Amino acid sequence: MMSLLDDGGPIFAQIAAELANQIADGTPGEGERVASSNELAAFYRVNPATAARSLTVLLDEGLVEKRRGVGMFVAKGARERLVRDRRRRFTESYVRPLVVEAARLGVGLDELLGLVRAELASVAVTVGGGA
Repeated sequence: MMSLLDDGGPIFAQIAAELANQIADGTPGEGERVASSNELAAFYRVNPATAARSLTVLLDEGLVEKRRGVGMFVAKGARERLVRDRRRRFTESYVRPLVVEAARLGVGLDELLGLVRAELASVAVTVGGGA
């Protein structure tokens, strides 16, 4: 676990976001234990109450579940929900504005796809299944 905390918002929210990213990446996987508030507090060098608040955010979002006396675990379907929600937000925040601007500029579908492919190639991203 690498700390990516910055000064861009409440620490508990940053920790929760980082844990959600890990769940979206599949580590930890469904049913696997997540770090305890004490473990998170030690890792991030924050107050245990701050770390506990980050876990409460994930609990409230249904991404983790509490097993009394054992700890917190990734909830069933958490990764799928995260990915689905993030794809929806990605479409709304990036794809739709891209398509709208392309239409304003008279960029057709073939040209737009070519531009996207060129950008993907420039950042060395491979696209499985093609477009």
